[in-house]
Amino acid sequence: MTIPAVNKSDEGLYSCRHPELGRSPESWMTVTGQSPGSLIVRPNRRQFLEYESVSLRCEVQGGSTGWGVKRNSSGKRTECGDGWGRVDGTNCNISSTKSTDSGVYWCQSESGEHSSTVNITVTDVILEIPILPVAEGNSVTLSCRHKETPSDLTADFYKDGSFIKTESTGEMTIPAVSQSAEGWYSCRHSKGNSPKSWMNVTDYPFDFQASTSSTHSSSIPSLAPSSSKPSLSSTPPSSTSSPLLLPLALSGMAGLFISLTILLLMFCYRKRTKGAMTSDPREVTYAEDCTETPLLLDTVIIYSVRPAVGPSKRGRV
Repeated sequence: MTIPAVNKSDEGLYSCRHPELGRSPESWMTVTGQSPGSLIVRPNRRQFLEYESVSLRCEVQGGSTGWGVKRNSSGKRTECGDGWGRVDGTNCNISSTKSTDSGVYWCQSESGEHSSTVNITVTDVILEIPILPVAEGNSVTLSCRHKETPSDLTADFYKDGSFIKTESTGEMTIPAVSQSAEGWYSCRHSKGNSPKSWMNVTDYPFDFQASTSSTHSSSIPSLAPSSSKPSLSSTPPSSTSSPLLLPLALSGMAGLFISLTILLLMFCYRKRTKGAMTSDPREVTYAEDCTETPLLLDTVIIYSVRPAVGPSKRGRV
């Protein structure tokens, strides 16, 4: 059936009936330019075992006041707190899931606006697969679980009805997701088969604007392309430059003292030469003797030049 020109009046619950296979579950169709709200599901999956806890929350741009979580289970439309779930602030918590909790869930405002819907199934064998789109290049792990946690975890995995592989651990990892990985997945365990679940693949990284690291959105419109890029620092860490300061300082001090030593030696040499060339050829003057005495400054040995103490020696020829 094709609706050629959808309008607001087409919004509602739809189902179909096959003459031999029976009737399908009902599913809500929302007509809007962009959904103003989205349903946050934690954990981030559509399938649950019995006695698990599930948290549902409405994320709405501009605030979630007036919005609530509703569901259609077994053809009956009810809101959180009406025979199922417990309202806790902005959350709707199901503390222990039952098979009767299977159904279609969505957020709805007092004015009748709807978020996208999420089909939640509670059964004995489940396939853990993310609700959210998986970015290309990332890895994703699909887990086939049974409520009894049997010793044999071996499971067969299927995509679009075709066999993929058998894993003895009950988990299948796709190391680098591509667009070809998008499709319907299911698993088969010795205890039974899981329902099918859709995995969506996107070609861009995204941020969860209204979610935390442990919050999962069920609606693609709430995802936005990430504009942030890893920043590269052009300033080297201080720890790489600080160890060079001490050797440079010691080298400078050593150079200074060596220069002073050379100047003092030159001065002593010129003084000795001048004393030897006296105006009276009959006098021989013994210049003041220059001795070297080592001084220690940290680990550098510095030689200072000083004149010897004592009177000058004179003699006649």
